[in-house]
Amino acid sequence: MSYIRLNKHYIHLPYLYLGVVDALIVAGVAWGIQYLGVQASADEFDKTIRWMPIIILSLVLSCCTLSMGVYTALIREGYSSMVLRTMVSFFLLGSLALYLINLFFDGNFINQSMIFWCVLLSTLLVCISRWIFVKIVDVGQLKRRVVIYGAGSRAEKLLSDLTPDVDVLGVKIVGCIPSGSEPTKVDSALLIPEPSDWLAFTKQFQISEIVISPDERRRSGGDVFPLSQFLDCKLAGIPSCDALSFCERELGKIDISLLQPGWMLFSDGFKYSKRRMLAKRLFDLILASLFLVVLWPFMLLTALAVKLESPGAVLYHQVRVGLNGRSFRIYKFRSMRQDAEKNGAVWAQKNDARVTRVGAFIRNTRLDELPQLYNVFAGHMSFVGPRPERPEFVTDLAQQIPFYEMRHKVKPGLMGWAQLKYPYGASVEDAKNKLQYDLYYTKNHSFFMDMLIMIQTVEIILLGKGVH
Repeated sequence: MSYIRLNKHYIHLPYLYLGVVDALIVAGVAWGIQYLGVQASADEFDKTIRWMPIIILSLVLSCCTLSMGVYTALIREGYSSMVLRTMVSFFLLGSLALYLINLFFDGNFINQSMIFWCVLLSTLLVCISRWIFVKIVDVGQLKRRVVIYGAGSRAEKLLSDLTPDVDVLGVKIVGCIPSGSEPTKVDSALLIPEPSDWLAFTKQFQISEIVISPDERRRSGGDVFPLSQFLDCKLAGIPSCDALSFCERELGKIDISLLQPGWMLFSDGFKYSKRRMLAKRLFDLILASLFLVVLWPFMLLTALAVKLESPGAVLYHQVRVGLNGRSFRIYKFRSMRQDAEKNGAVWAQKNDARVTRVGAFIRNTRLDELPQLYNVFAGHMSFVGPRPERPEFVTDLAQQIPFYEMRHKVKPGLMGWAQLKYPYGASVEDAKNKLQYDLYYTKNHSFFMDMLIMIQTVEIILLGKGVH
């Protein structure tokens, strides 16, 4: 097994292993620095090891690592990119976060020299451990070997979805086995003849899972769907799954081209509870209050910059569609000219000429979104959820994209799963692709997933991804 499910969200085990090793390294370094300080201290009061600072150091630096996408960069972009991201996460984000924590505890919680040496030594040792991991561990051997039963349009679509992320997925596609006489659409190099004995075939090729993805399960010409053989494989520890569930687990999205209403009704997701909603609301209020206390100077400077650069109101408001299709008014710092929509609502484009110089900066840094803290306080939005869309676009998109209105079954958010997984959308096709990630969040959202999204959004803000 190359993944584990935590709170309905799938985590690939190689990344989890690396994360645990990193956390232990940081904790070990922090313990060693504190131990040396204890031995050198002449004050009897300082002769004990304090574990809470060690735990906080390890937790904060691990979260900063996750926020900069270090683990996926190691696989996708190479070792040098990983080192650069690690330095940013430890020296910039980690040091800043630890400074703020210290400030909250009057500067006495974690010794400043301990922070300096821990960040410095942890960066060095973590990079060394990852280099050893890459040299010793064959990541490909950690992947589950999967065969696709089907070689038609559905199998072709599944393979095309997997291709962009093939290096960071926890699976390796061994090949495709045509189902009966269905037309073959996949690359001939991937074709495997249908075995007469599926159990022997899976053992011979060390198959870990069978993905059922034929264009038509009711086979013609006397062919029989090999249900009995698939059950034999399942009893031998080789499970089968449908393409929709496989796509959900591996890509973190729900393929709407395969989605059926019954699947939504009978799946293990799309569940809500009053306790969950109350806890999320309380968390939103606490977090919004903290953001307001910390960021109000930046909000004031942003308002002044917007006012000084171009005539017009500082704040810009739009009607958006929220929970259960109810409309509300969203607020932003104005980033475009005052007459930007004199001809009606249009999609924002890359390098949009309507955006001012100050507007370009506050969009890249997400400062233009800060007035939406009011929407969080008012209960229109949450911190995490699908981004709310304008009614003009929703009406049009709901007619062209199936299941589009399902994204309104949860409260919209300042940040979302689709923003992490897909670039800025400015077309119907983009909206369709983003909907697949919004549906995944709607089905599987939890406190753990919300925290994961908030941590990873730091990378989006720092690198200016997905901004138009």
